[in-house]
Amino acid sequence: MCGIIGYVGERPCEEILLAGLEKLEYRGYDSAGVAMLNPEGVEKVRAVGNLANLREALAATELAGLSDRPTADGAWTGIGHTRWATHGRVTENNAHPHSDETGEVQIALNGIVENHAELRENLEAEGFKFSSETDAEVVSHLIARHFDGDLTAAVRATYKDLRGHYGFVAMHAETPGVLVGARKEVPLIVGIGERENENFIASAIPAFMAETRKVMAIENGEIVTVTRNEVTITTADGEPVERDPEAVEWDEEQAEKGGYDTFMMKEIHEQPEAIAETILDRMPNDDGVDLSDIGLSDEFLTNVERIMIVACGTSYHAGLVGRYAIGEWARMPVGMDIASEFRYSNPVIGPGTLVIGITQSGETADTLAAMRLAREAGATVLAVTNIMGSQATRDADAVLYTRAGLEIGVAATKTFVAQVAAMYLLALRLAELRGSLPHERVVELVAELKRIPDAMEATIDQVSDQVLEIAKRHYDQKFFLFLGRHIGLPVCLEGALKLKEVSYIPSDAYAAGEMKHGPIALLDENTPVVCVATDSPILDKMLSNIEETRARGAQTIAVATEGSGRVEAVAEETITIPGTDWVLQPLLAILPLQLLAYHVARLNGLNVDQPRNLAKTVTVE
Repeated sequence: MCGIIGYVGERPCEEILLAGLEKLEYRGYDSAGVAMLNPEGVEKVRAVGNLANLREALAATELAGLSDRPTADGAWTGIGHTRWATHGRVTENNAHPHSDETGEVQIALNGIVENHAELRENLEAEGFKFSSETDAEVVSHLIARHFDGDLTAAVRATYKDLRGHYGFVAMHAETPGVLVGARKEVPLIVGIGERENENFIASAIPAFMAETRKVMAIENGEIVTVTRNEVTITTADGEPVERDPEAVEWDEEQAEKGGYDTFMMKEIHEQPEAIAETILDRMPNDDGVDLSDIGLSDEFLTNVERIMIVACGTSYHAGLVGRYAIGEWARMPVGMDIASEFRYSNPVIGPGTLVIGITQSGETADTLAAMRLAREAGATVLAVTNIMGSQATRDADAVLYTRAGLEIGVAATKTFVAQVAAMYLLALRLAELRGSLPHERVVELVAELKRIPDAMEATIDQVSDQVLEIAKRHYDQKFFLFLGRHIGLPVCLEGALKLKEVSYIPSDAYAAGEMKHGPIALLDENTPVVCVATDSPILDKMLSNIEETRARGAQTIAVATEGSGRVEAVAEETITIPGTDWVLQPLLAILPLQLLAYHVARLNGLNVDQPRNLAKTVTVE
């Protein structure tokens, strides 16, 4: 989730690019860079850290005077990028824009090139030399290979070489005044200049909103050529596309939220992209998982004797999903503990144990302490985190990065699903290596997991209105109960936590089989009971539990798999989600629960982005 800005026009572009990057810094702040054309060719400056560091680097170079030097055609042309690192460490060489070895081609990319390793190998065999560890650099070399005076044609040919999800913008020293972008499942927007003879292109509207409110959305599979006085869109096959610009009525605050009222809602809608970023290039083929980037050898994963997962809050719930998945697929003993309890429990661990510490920020105090304790006891520690360079990455033996991008809302949404997806990848890889699943089953699960981003997008669209209506009926209740079984239980725990965090309504989540051991006493005819009843081997048991709550007069709200008429027959209200493998259902089942918490809180007039008493990162015990 990086930020891209491009400009071509008759104004000096250095400050325009920097101002655009400032509006996109929420998408990434590991490093940043700009590349601009001048009469001698391309000049580029990159810096590690936030945009203040880039400004300092620009001020220290001769580029500070570039704004007085348009190219021979009288145009200023430039691109900028602010990075959320996925491939490669946070270094200046890994910062964008990336170039071919001549420096004539410059590209800025947001997303993942899934087949980058194969492409890189082929390009190196042809003599191309790489200077970074990133997947994005292959794009600049491919454009250089295809370029024959026509940048649009070169980008179109490059697009056909790539597999993944991405949006990128390219420029070439031999074609001043021209920017060419391509979109594959990642947003790319053109801004039509309100002044004469200038246009913009970016990954999000805030990048150019101070300059224009006339926008043109680039659709999936399209190539766009931007000059100072023309925007031309074609399909990947070169067929012309006609599209009129639209006026954006948002204010600047709304623009930063992507047009949504809150960051939480924006981040709920970003979840399909977060999943795609996390999983797709780690399944480059259709028959398995590639975790060669995490730092654990196949030999170790094959022979590890036991796994222990430690985490806090939402990360704990993601770990619970992982525990079920590893147990189901890899048939391994897996323990799970709250990090703040684990660190004081004198745990029995040592060599042969893999301890997985899950922390979104990489700075959660209790999780870090648990990881250090595990290493001191001789265990191998794997960090699952969203932040490169965080303390967890330094304290661990290996790191599995989630790639959710910056999450501004305090209540975790997209970071939760990214953690769950990362745990599925690990579980599948363990199953592959240990031979606990037939190859055909692995292929089936890989295919299902690859379909999840599209299924998530469909789910959000499908259930949003229904969940709002349900929230309107129950937002003034004093207590909610959540019930689930097996892999549905952590979904309930996370749903109940979301409701507590943003609505301040007491809620509890229980294993449905435990309901008769106490919680059933809380039920009356006004109690909303949210039940996760997706398809699974224990659905019959869950249906019995729902009927028990109905017998006490409770208001049952069920999340079920499409086509499950049996759930609709016993629940008062049923929210259906697309079908997928039952172990993967949490990634879809959590979505209506996030939306329910959101709408209940908003109907009560509360600030969902900044819940009281909560902080995004817990750095103390």
